[in-house]
Amino acid sequence: MVDGVTSIPNNTTDTVSQNSSTNMNKNDFMNLLIAQMKNQDPMSPMDGTQFAAQLAQFSSLEQLQNLNDSMTTSINANYALTQSINNTLSATLIGKGVKISGGNLQNNGQSSVELGYTLPGVASSASLNIFDSNGNLVKSFDNVSNASGDNKLSWDFTDNNGNKLPNGNYSFNVTAKGTDGSNMTADLFKIGTVDGVKFSSTGSTTLTVDGADYQLSDISEILNSSGGN
Repeated sequence: MVDGVTSIPNNTTDTVSQNSSTNMNKNDFMNLLIAQMKNQDPMSPMDGTQFAAQLAQFSSLEQLQNLNDSMTTSINANYALTQSINNTLSATLIGKGVKISGGNLQNNGQSSVELGYTLPGVASSASLNIFDSNGNLVKSFDNVSNASGDNKLSWDFTDNNGNKLPNGNYSFNVTAKGTDGSNMTADLFKIGTVDGVKFSSTGSTTLTVDGADYQLSDISEILNSSGGN
């Protein structure tokens, strides 16, 4: 009487174990199935139902892997197409005025910058303050426009004493009071003209606006060529 054989040859086990650190693929599955057939008990061979079930599992595994490969290829193709469209559209922004969200700005030697803020309603008072990269107050504009909606003013990169400030990073905020005396939140932005577009190897798009670089996602509105509304 021949005893049942349950072990799998070392070479087959080694083949599967090499891939165990990742995911079991269809080749691993087929190696296991063949090893099982080679080493089955001749006195009690695998029945047809069990064998058919394992073949069905193998077929399902192969179909899932093929579907995954197809989806990965499709996603990569869609990403490349989207990036190509973004690059093409970004190039059309050169010479256009844009509104850039946020209160950070750069002084790269330009003569002035247009700062803006949006008030949710009419304010009883409003002021705009500008700070250097260390948080020091360098310029104050008191009693600026308190109108509801978008408001703008130009800054020539001088401090409160009229001295020209060095190149670098700056920021600004707006303090506004409502007619009932409560604090109002103002949305901040800058307005400038797109000078150029840069495309990186990672797929990101950078716009050069009045000599300063911004991400495409920073643009909240496209204006006319002069930068006005």
